[in-house]
Amino acid sequence: MASHDGIERVFRSEYGRCVATLIRLFGDIDLAEEAVQDAFAVALAQWPQTGLPPNPGAWITTTARNRAIDRLRRDASRHQRHVQAQLLLERTAADEPEPEREGEGAVSDDRLRLIFTCCHPALIPNPPTDLSGVQSGAEAGWPCGARV
Repeated sequence: MASHDGIERVFRSEYGRCVATLIRLFGDIDLAEEAVQDAFAVALAQWPQTGLPPNPGAWITTTARNRAIDRLRRDASRHQRHVQAQLLLERTAADEPEPEREGEGAVSDDRLRLIFTCCHPALIPNPPTDLSGVQSGAEAGWPCGARV
């Protein structure tokens, strides 16, 4: 069992060394500091139950290096997703008709278009033929008079 005093001693002796190692590996001070802090947070969660590892400095350095690599991969993946989203947005914008070319009854607001789509008669199962909207909603089990 590792006490908080033991973990504090490891922090005081290994923090600077681990940060310096990660700065050498990745060249980013912020990334190195955050990764080492994450590694110590993991150590605070695990070491009280499992005890100190044989070489705590190496454990912290390895965990911090893995956290830094995970963050770099996540950032690269995020950038790639943003590029793909921008391409999709540009492609979608190019496919939409321009507002001045739309017809008289065209709907330009996407939210309003979605409401019309959701209220389309083809989407209502077993549509009633002779009931009012309130009666048909009540029979369908929808709350009547409630705000949507």
